[in-house]
Amino acid sequence: MFSSYNPEDVEILLKDITGLVRPLSTRERERRIQSGTPYSEMLPIEYVPTEAYMNLYQYGLEQFSDLTARAVESLSAKICERKQGHPVLVSLARAGTSIGVLIRSCIRLIYGTDVPHYTISIIRGQGIDRNAMREILRRHPAGDIQFVDGWTGKGAISRELSAAMRDFPGVDPGLAVLSDPAGAASLRGTWEDFLIPSSCLNSVVSGLLSRTFYRKDLIGEGEYHGAAFYRELREQDLTYAFIDRILAEIATHLSNGQKLGVQEAAPVFAPGDTGLSELDQIQRDFAVRDRNLIKPGIGETTRVLLRRLPWKVLISSREDERYLGHLYQLAKEKGVETEVYPLRHYRACGIIRNLADT
Repeated sequence: MFSSYNPEDVEILLKDITGLVRPLSTRERERRIQSGTPYSEMLPIEYVPTEAYMNLYQYGLEQFSDLTARAVESLSAKICERKQGHPVLVSLARAGTSIGVLIRSCIRLIYGTDVPHYTISIIRGQGIDRNAMREILRRHPAGDIQFVDGWTGKGAISRELSAAMRDFPGVDPGLAVLSDPAGAASLRGTWEDFLIPSSCLNSVVSGLLSRTFYRKDLIGEGEYHGAAFYRELREQDLTYAFIDRILAEIATHLSNGQKLGVQEAAPVFAPGDTGLSELDQIQRDFAVRDRNLIKPGIGETTRVLLRRLPWKVLISSREDERYLGHLYQLAKEKGVETEVYPLRHYRACGIIRNLADT
């Protein structure tokens, strides 16, 4: 077990590649990605969280821990209903792993049931880790598997799952997420586009694991996809500070007899008005050559500002300080323009700079 997660919370089906891959700077990775190198063949330099990171994380935790907890409650109930009380949680590393731990813990708190939880890799363009899937199916019925992630942006992972599960009959490719503004998930805690606090940080809120990695010279035919373990960041690890805060909110709801979950109506969109159709419009309006440079949703926009080379941030309103205040501050610090745009499915959208234009 290589991570700071407790072994009883999750079984990590990943190969330890710590020390085998030279990390690259943000600009170098961006240059290689835009030149055609798969992002899964590189690892970023993993910085110790800066003051800006920590301020953003604390802001998100204070503002949205209650909504995050309620989304976990809603999603846990929907998963148990769909899987008749016997789900096998399979979270998508790395952002989905802490969410999977929260859902497993919530199910234990509310229903008194311990359910299996695995985390595995899925990579856009590469697909799911087939060896990890085979191992899970060796242990559990196909119909019990429930995939888990944090949120939807463009729905790319949902489409990747649908394609991958054609080779695994009986496994439901539907994705369960806390926040689904794109309307691309099978199960959701809420449709609302909000800041899940863990989206602000890298490994220090994800068990000190890197993003997942696949390169044939390091990952053998019978091995799991890889990830690095940042042991040197143990003193900065906030994984269980985040998990415990959300679980404390859930426990408070239970002890106070509050109605659990998010109470909301599903959004109403015109036929054909999907997250993808909105991205197509943004791509045309801003002459973006590659749709992969468009990252919709608060979580993805936050990551663009913190980890990529941003060009522009689109926002639904300048009056939405609670949800977007941290984006205003980060954009100001980075010298990135914010522009009000009539977003329908999302509150914000980040656009990455095309290095061919610089």
